[in-house]
Amino acid sequence: MAPRLQLEKAAWCWVETVPPEAVAQEHVEAAYRVALPPCQRGSCRRNCRGNPNCLVGIGEHVWLGEIDESSFHNIDDPNFERRKKSAFVGLTNLGATCYVNTFLQMWFLNLELRQALYLCPIARPEYLTAEGAPMKKEFEPQTICEHLQYLFALLQNSKRRYIDPSGFVKALGLDTGQQQDAQEFSKLFMSLLEDTLSSQKNPDVRNIVQKQFCGEYAYVTVCNQCGRESKLISKFYELELNIQGHKQLLDCITEFLKALLLLSPGQEEKLEGDNRYFCETCQSKQNATRRIRLLSLPCTLNLQLMRFVFDRQTGHKKKLNTYLEFSELLSMEPFMENTAKVAVYELSAVLIHRGVSAYSGHYIAHVKDPQTGEWYRFNDEEIEKMEGKKLQLGAEEDLEPSKLQSRKSKCGKGIYRSRNAYMLVYRLQTREKSLSVEIPAFLQELVEQDNSRFEEWCHEMAEMRRQSVARGRIKHEEVKELYQRLPAKAGCPYDFVSLDWLQQWLDEATPPKPIDNSASLCPHGKLHPDKIPTVKRVSECVADYFYRRYGGGPRLTVKALCRDCVVERCRLLRLKSRLNEDYKEVSSLLKVAIEGDEGFWVGKSSLRSWRQLALEQLDCPDGDADCSNGKMNGDAKNKEELSPDKCEEEQLKFNEDIICPHGKLCISENERRVVCREAWEKLQRYFQNAPEFPNSRDSCPQCKILEREGEENEALHKMMAGEQKSCLPNLFQDKNRPCLGSWPEEADELYIVSKFFVEEWKKFVRRPTRCTPVSSVGNRELLCPHGGLMFTLASMTKEESKLVALIWPSEWEKIQRLFVVDHPIRVIRRRTPEVALESPPLYITEPELCMDCREGLLRQQQRDLREYAQATIYVRKVVDNQKVMKEAAPELNVSSSEAEEEREEARLEGEQDPDFSQANSHAKRQKVSHPNYLAFEKQGVRRSTRHRKVRGEKALLVSANQTLKDLKIQIMHAFSVAPFDQNLSIEGTVLTDDAATLGTLGITPESVVLLKADEPVVDYAAIDDVMQVCMPEEGFKGTGLLGH
Repeated sequence: MAPRLQLEKAAWCWVETVPPEAVAQEHVEAAYRVALPPCQRGSCRRNCRGNPNCLVGIGEHVWLGEIDESSFHNIDDPNFERRKKSAFVGLTNLGATCYVNTFLQMWFLNLELRQALYLCPIARPEYLTAEGAPMKKEFEPQTICEHLQYLFALLQNSKRRYIDPSGFVKALGLDTGQQQDAQEFSKLFMSLLEDTLSSQKNPDVRNIVQKQFCGEYAYVTVCNQCGRESKLISKFYELELNIQGHKQLLDCITEFLKALLLLSPGQEEKLEGDNRYFCETCQSKQNATRRIRLLSLPCTLNLQLMRFVFDRQTGHKKKLNTYLEFSELLSMEPFMENTAKVAVYELSAVLIHRGVSAYSGHYIAHVKDPQTGEWYRFNDEEIEKMEGKKLQLGAEEDLEPSKLQSRKSKCGKGIYRSRNAYMLVYRLQTREKSLSVEIPAFLQELVEQDNSRFEEWCHEMAEMRRQSVARGRIKHEEVKELYQRLPAKAGCPYDFVSLDWLQQWLDEATPPKPIDNSASLCPHGKLHPDKIPTVKRVSECVADYFYRRYGGGPRLTVKALCRDCVVERCRLLRLKSRLNEDYKEVSSLLKVAIEGDEGFWVGKSSLRSWRQLALEQLDCPDGDADCSNGKMNGDAKNKEELSPDKCEEEQLKFNEDIICPHGKLCISENERRVVCREAWEKLQRYFQNAPEFPNSRDSCPQCKILEREGEENEALHKMMAGEQKSCLPNLFQDKNRPCLGSWPEEADELYIVSKFFVEEWKKFVRRPTRCTPVSSVGNRELLCPHGGLMFTLASMTKEESKLVALIWPSEWEKIQRLFVVDHPIRVIRRRTPEVALESPPLYITEPELCMDCREGLLRQQQRDLREYAQATIYVRKVVDNQKVMKEAAPELNVSSSEAEEEREEARLEGEQDPDFSQANSHAKRQKVSHPNYLAFEKQGVRRSTRHRKVRGEKALLVSANQTLKDLKIQIMHAFSVAPFDQNLSIEGTVLTDDAATLGTLGITPESVVLLKADEPVVDYAAIDDVMQVCMPEEGFKGTGLLGH
């Protein structure tokens, strides 16, 4: 089938020979493409949107032919969630709780621990109804032991493939979105469990943690004189082994025991000289020997591999991704004092951390089933059985191969190597048969209740699948039958139906809504010719079925073909074909001289762009909501949508550029010209609603009156400006100005006006025709609400001197004559008597200073400096303790120039300040902070406040409530300097408190913070860790593991 544009052209090819008044039914049907041949399946790769008879590629391929029943629903088989025979139950990862799941699986497979927990009694409160009858209420575990019991019972006998540990995690108060230190979690939870079980009466329950995980070692000191031995016994629940610099597990254990005594086990430390031992038997210091003895080892030996270490350079943790070799059997006999005891252990669990960083990654557990001797890989919900009863760590070790590691050598039998193992668990080797753990009746009842709920859920899901399949089959038969009858045959009644709705009807995932054809209607309420690509022509019998079953409308039958739209389009297309020819003719006619009053006024701007306007109107005719841009005559539908700045430019239509605000002919003849009648008639074909102005019509009389008044006002303003300039020449030229710092001897009083008044007056004098004359001095803005002065003499000589202007008494007399003075303000010098000539003169102001308002203003200014959001500060990097100053190379360092600022000031001159009202400005000001604080800011001299950046300096957006830690993170991104290498200071004060906010540290907008960077850290992986740890670590603070 031909492309869409070719179909569009073919549908209207008849307009070249048929005038609008001769349009017949056959032309209307051609425009709506009723007679186009339908496409056959296989001939189109996708649907032909330009052909309303093409019903191929609208989604029918899904339904034609045989369909797999699984396509009728998106519900997974509930049996997939069922636990397989002889399989273990997984645990749901609640976000970042994989570290919890690994320990739970490992503790569950410790049969002695599980058995002891089952023996712990459960508090089962009985709930009674109002009549006293027992009430069934779902059991909710309360204590940590109860949560662990219920969880273990589900892991043992649940029918689910995995269970949700959220009750246990919630009871501990853990943050499910934050990954914590797994080793710390293990130690804290074992301590919590031991403390919880200590109140149990049954010794098998009370002492289970000590029996399973607790060992003892002793420091033994022997007096050389009397032979007395003294022992200091210590307990341990795991051995924390340093792996840095070691490749063998035995080397790590040896170093651990050395670290306890700084000697190898079996060797003796001699205590002599100044280090002699005080013997209680001899009651004196004696030479002695000290050794360490491993007294007992636990049944379960936990070896914590210290992969996560604190880096002093970075101030954060990092992971050691080095390989460590360990064996399946571990003999601890060489380390025991009593070698007669059997101390051979076999590997029972390996806990894995996948990832190169200490702050990210994933935890997995490899645990050995004590009953079958088979190894399992526990990965949250997924559990995999290892083949051949062997531990297989290859999958974890190959995920993130280290570039620094050489090719791995093969290990011997029973030997394993890992760079991701962070905990090894060994069980004391024994020939005793493993325990058979039975669930208590009450817990088994709870498990069966959960299993019943699971079975109900499986039944519901299966029923939903069955119903979806049944509905799909009915829909399948419906589509197969109706699709064959869908095409409209020649000469038979037909309907147009929305293509979107047909595609929705054929979409297996979305039930169809009522038919909606409203988007395809023309302004006459019929089918728009341009909307043919959005509809399809179908047979009337199928359309009857659709509307009867699904409803909707309006129906678009053969009567919906709009002849009016076709006739209008015919006219526009014929005009478009003649546009180039008419453009040449109009251009020629514009050169013809006009005699008398025969011509018509046309805007010069309209004449320059009439061809483009006509093209836009022909391409997007009136009434086409999709194309209309508001530029054609008679189409004002977008007026309210245009922005105020572009409203006038965007809405000007042809010849509306010579309309005055009163709707008549504008008075400026430079913006219009006269064209002949013939040229106007040709233009009027394209712009039928354009405003018409014959040559004989006069311009707007109101505009003429306003023009004369404007000329008179300009002359008056020039006269006023000249008079004021001649009266106050020194004030205008800023010459011979008095100063409070060096009071002029010839005057005993000076007057004060707002600097803003002076600047506005100078603008008017410079440009009297463009600026509004200044009528009032406006001194009210310099006073407080009580009428007191807001400035001190000291401040007016320093920081606030830019807000006021000093006036000579002679100038003040002229100002009173030229302007309205609302509040006179003056400074008076009172000379001291002759007896005290050396005393300084006394200066007073009228009105006097209002101290309360002055102090309030200063407090508000300080508060505003420390309460800001998204303000700019500058961070300047220090090199070799020397700031990069602009004086060092001003031509290189300065980023802005005085010339640029002067141009910016000149551009602002002559513009009226909307915040300045000479008549009653104080009544219209809004109170922002202090009633007059905003006014002071606005009255300042117009000067550039742009910060001049220097080399090595960058601007950052900050807020007063963010912390210094947050600022350091921003600086890290801007300067590539890690926070731990940053030394920040401001005005000589070193900034060290990372938790303090910028407001409390005195960092205000436009401040310059100095940055001195320490030597960069060689380990760039540490910077990656810092990027991930923007918030301070709190560990398990606030959780149930710490007793909260």
